[in-house]
Amino acid sequence: MIIIPIKEGENIERCLKKFKRKFEKTGVVKELRKRQAFHKPSVVNREQRLKAIYIQKLHNIEE
Repeated sequence: MIIIPIKEGENIERCLKKFKRKFEKTGVVKELRKRQAFHKPSVVNREQRLKAIYIQKLHNIEE
């Protein structure tokens, strides 16, 4: 449960912004989207390896 302390006289827009930021940090929406479809572990591992190779190439180009 997300608890946001609200000071007296604080703007409701600011409170909503705090709530949205805390909610996003919990990763609930990301986890929900991830669980909507099943991905085989081999496919996930392959994607992670390809992403790591791509990032490594970017780092090598910078140097």
